[in-house]
Amino acid sequence: MIGRLRGTLIEKQPPELLIEVGGVGYEIQMPMSCFYELPEIGQEAIIYTHFVVREDAQLLYGFNTVRERALFREVIKANGVGPKLGLGILSGMSATQFVACVEREDISTLVKLPGVGKKTAERLVVEMKDRLKGWGAGDLFTPATDAAPVDSIGAMKADSAEEEAVSALLALGYKPTQASKVVSQVAKPDMTSEALIREALRAMV
Repeated sequence: MIGRLRGTLIEKQPPELLIEVGGVGYEIQMPMSCFYELPEIGQEAIIYTHFVVREDAQLLYGFNTVRERALFREVIKANGVGPKLGLGILSGMSATQFVACVEREDISTLVKLPGVGKKTAERLVVEMKDRLKGWGAGDLFTPATDAAPVDSIGAMKADSAEEEAVSALLALGYKPTQASKVVSQVAKPDMTSEALIREALRAMV
């Protein structure tokens, strides 16, 4: 199993990244809550990974810390929750919010996440309530302050950032009309795609 990668960050296309380790490029999918913490392209990154082997694909899911990965593994143990849905859940809310929802049995908030219906939300609460005791001490997924540099390209950059944000939301399981609507609502001049995604996800929970 591939459990940890240390190498140069080559590409960032939310929610996917490409990291080069020893001349080999690894494609990794990350919850947006972890994606915000990545260094700039060209810098070294250390990614803790969860390796999934299917009949039609081999997939890597990445996290910044062992504890983040451990929470992801707990989430996907729930009946009916696979890695893709786990990725969407941990992108849509912080760890503290998720743990609080489970502890409070807050089904109405959980069903706002992409791919989470009432039955799935109920299963998450029932199956994870005991397993998540002690997780609420700190917010594992609070992103750092977004850096939104001013760029002379202006509108062209804004359009590109919005398109990238919509694409990321689609990859996380949101519907096209929902993704486009919320991105346009939260968009502000000079916002990076990561900042747009962050605000869009907040707006939908």
